[in-house]
Amino acid sequence: MTRRFNVLVFLVVMLLIAAGGMVVVWAQHDDEEPVTILGTWTAKQAEQFETVLRDFGVPFRYQGTAAQREVLLSKVQSGEPPDIVIMPGIGELAEYADQKLLKPLNGLYDPQEYGAPWKSTGSSSEHVYWVPVKADLKSIVWYRRGHEPPGAPAPLRSWCIGMGDDGASGWPGTDWIEDLVLQQHGPDVYEKWALGADGTQWWRSGPVRTAWEAWAGLLRQDREAARDALLTDHRGAPDGNGLLFDGRDGCALEHQGSFATSFYKDDARHARLTDSAPLLPGGGSRVRAREVTGDFAALFSDRPQARALIRRLASEEGQQKWADRADVFSANPRVKPRGGAVEREIARRLGAGPRCLDASDVMAPAVRDAFYEAVLLTIARAAAGQDPDIPDLLRDVQRVQDAQSAGSRAAPKTVCSTR
Repeated sequence: MTRRFNVLVFLVVMLLIAAGGMVVVWAQHDDEEPVTILGTWTAKQAEQFETVLRDFGVPFRYQGTAAQREVLLSKVQSGEPPDIVIMPGIGELAEYADQKLLKPLNGLYDPQEYGAPWKSTGSSSEHVYWVPVKADLKSIVWYRRGHEPPGAPAPLRSWCIGMGDDGASGWPGTDWIEDLVLQQHGPDVYEKWALGADGTQWWRSGPVRTAWEAWAGLLRQDREAARDALLTDHRGAPDGNGLLFDGRDGCALEHQGSFATSFYKDDARHARLTDSAPLLPGGGSRVRAREVTGDFAALFSDRPQARALIRRLASEEGQQKWADRADVFSANPRVKPRGGAVEREIARRLGAGPRCLDASDVMAPAVRDAFYEAVLLTIARAAAGQDPDIPDLLRDVQRVQDAQSAGSRAAPKTVCSTR
């Protein structure tokens, strides 16, 4: 009996050792699996980003797509989200965090290195769920060197406008509305509107309606130009150098973020920028604040390799490598941009306040999409010579806002910096 028992114990021990070996093998296999990353950067910028990641020594597999929101939703619904997502939509990330699909980034970076409005502190959540890994400046207008615009509102024909996008058509129009609200009414009103604060029906309020009417008035100047804006991709032709350099008659100004230089390619050296406020219809000549945007990294996985990659990318060293490699900008003020006078001007404005995050990026996805749709309908009606019926459009967006469940724990509670 004792011998049989010893044999049984021996067999059990051998099985446990074998099982332990299998666990080790699978753990090692998991360690060797590349970190999956989903982002918005494609073509040359994707190649530059991958070069930076290789320096970190963490195996990875990057997928860049302009239709990122749709791709991410599909992956999440199929139960196979990427380890890391990089996207501008804080409102979208907040929804994923509320669903407990995101992993906290606490301890992976110091939010104080970034400051307002970039850091996600100010939310009612005790956790940090995203970190800005790229920053861009808005509230600017691009023009060709030697063709500096006058400091007065410009007619529609002067503007290079395209609403098309693979994943979110209409967002360039929301930038116009946002900038007009910001320049006409200042950061306090802008922030309350972006957050849907105070229980006020902000979409039907005077500030938003006034800004929308100013923009619609610009569109009504020229039906053909409005139609072209509706049908044109915001990046220009696939084989071109962006809208500003595509040779269209009259096109001399582009209301676009600092990332526009990636569309301009070799012609970027001929591009110059100025503040948007004096050129907007009814925007006023004084810059009251600047709109900014960012690409924020978040974790769907708690794998050590994914956490290590976030730590490296969010660090001052990682941000500086990224800035040096791709001529991009960081929300970390210690990171210095590479380049000439234009890059220094962008960096100066990014570091000067007050600054406000892109409002549509902060909004809940349903509200953001309704915002995009209302913009497209405004242009379509102007192109058809119809009354845009702005009160009706804004009433529809407000209905979507009202239908949202209140009390997101992860959503930011501030959008603008005070200085």
